[in-house]
Amino acid sequence: MQFTYPKKEKLKSKTTIDLLFSEGNSVSKFPLRLVYVENKEPNAEPIKMGVSVSKKYFKKAVDRNYFKRVLRETYRLNKHILIDNLEKPYAFMFFYQTKERLSYQEIEEKTIQLFQKFNERQK
Repeated sequence: MQFTYPKKEKLKSKTTIDLLFSEGNSVSKFPLRLVYVENKEPNAEPIKMGVSVSKKYFKKAVDRNYFKRVLRETYRLNKHILIDNLEKPYAFMFFYQTKERLSYQEIEEKTIQLFQKFNERQK
C-alpha cells in the first residue's frame, strides 16, 4: 500500500462537486464530516477526495490552509481503511467544522473513526 495523495485522486471536477452537495450522503465524527457520492465517471479512480475548512471558523487563510494540510495528511496515511472496503468508486469531500484547534493526533484519531463509520454504513 502506497501512502500517497496523487493528482489523479484529487477532487477537481465541478460536476462531481455539485453532485456531492446536491445528492451526497454524509457521516460525521465531530469535528469532521465526510460527504460522499458514488462516482459515475467512466474509468474513475477508486477514490476522489477534496478537503474544505470554512472561512466562518477560521478567518485567516494561514489557519485554513494549516487545517487543510492536516486533513490531507490524515487522509493520506489512513486511506487504506477506505480503499480496502470499497466496491465502487466514490467521490468524497472532507470538512473540518469547528473553531477549536485540535492537535494532529486528535484529528487523526477522529479521521480513523470517521472512515470506520463510513465503512459500516456501506455494509
